[in-house]
Amino acid sequence: MRRPRVAAAIAAALLFAAVGVVLALTTPWDPLPGSVPGGEVKPDPKLDFTHAEIARSQAFDSAINPPAYLGLIIGLVAVLVLGLTPLGSRLIGWSTARVRRWPLRVVGAALVLTTVLRLVGLPFDIWSESILRRYGLSTQNWGEWLIDQAKSLAVTWVIWSVALLLLYALMRRFPRYWWTGAAVTGFALVVAVSFIYPVAVEPVFNKFHKLPQGQLRTDLLAMAQRDGVPVKDVLVADASRRTTALNAYVSGFGSTRRIVLYDTLLKSTPPRQIESIIAHELGHAKHKDVLWGTLIGALGVAGAICLLQLLLTSPALRRRAAAGGRLGDPLSVALLLALITVATQIGTPVQNLISRHIEARADAHALDLTRDPVTFTQMQHELSVRNISDLTPNELEYLLWLTHPAGPERIAMARDWARQHHVTEPPPLVQGR
Repeated sequence: MRRPRVAAAIAAALLFAAVGVVLALTTPWDPLPGSVPGGEVKPDPKLDFTHAEIARSQAFDSAINPPAYLGLIIGLVAVLVLGLTPLGSRLIGWSTARVRRWPLRVVGAALVLTTVLRLVGLPFDIWSESILRRYGLSTQNWGEWLIDQAKSLAVTWVIWSVALLLLYALMRRFPRYWWTGAAVTGFALVVAVSFIYPVAVEPVFNKFHKLPQGQLRTDLLAMAQRDGVPVKDVLVADASRRTTALNAYVSGFGSTRRIVLYDTLLKSTPPRQIESIIAHELGHAKHKDVLWGTLIGALGVAGAICLLQLLLTSPALRRRAAAGGRLGDPLSVALLLALITVATQIGTPVQNLISRHIEARADAHALDLTRDPVTFTQMQHELSVRNISDLTPNELEYLLWLTHPAGPERIAMARDWARQHHVTEPPPLVQGR
């Protein structure tokens, strides 16, 4: 087994090096290049948010953090206990004792483990949902919320079952070099899921309809054409049936690329602010963020699969997890799940850091396209207040949760952009500042 382990280590190193190169070349480390006359503006929530808005943000943050942190910690402990002790393999053995065919045992292990982990996290999800309701962010009743949880679990079952069946089939057929085929398959699956997710998965949770004909649709499509961004459609999601938050996003690429607006935006947001939001989303399409993100994700998954070869063939780990004597034994599913979960959590801070830079570049693109920093500032204020965003996140929150710059940081960028382009700088939104 020494030669396959060395080959897998080299392949993993090369693939992760490729991820590093792509990240270094495509990440906008300086989203707003150039000097700022008079110096860069420092983010200051007190300039644009009232004392009541800041206090509400802090209160919400204090309320939502305990279930978030506890849910993360308990979830990690649970998956590690299942994966790095005999408990997980015993659970799989007990739940699949009457199943003889290995594919059904693998599927059974996936269903049982993911369900147990979801149940472990359920109290913290309920806790978080109750806080969202208290602050008016959730509009669902408990029945609707549970249906969404069931849908999410069903999607998880399908994804894990398909992935594990392919993986274990390769392990059993090619025990020494299974990871080569698995890496290629994993790469292809990431690309395929990125392409079909908008049309196959998103409709499971939301209903979509075309943005009706009218001045707003005409202006948005004209802006996309002026920006040189081919967009298949602009859709509206029925997000108001579960939340009052404001949002929009771009998903897919090629023939599945579309911009999606939450219907909550259309109910209360002025058209110029909606245009500013869409200009941000066009920035993602213009810079091919979905495409580059898919490539990085595919390379990362391929590298992680090669790394799994080293970990899954470790005698010490297999003994600790009682993962069976043969590679491809369904008893090792718990160990595999634990390793993937840990790797994902380790990569989260890096993903969040990259995401914040990409979102900042999309903000700069919106400012370039609309040349309206005043509306941009008003829009960022509205998003922060309606979504009760954290206005002063700490370092741990940046590492674990924040995929976007904080609202005051985005507003400060708008003022920097105004100074660079010698246009009227957005005044403070709080009177007297």
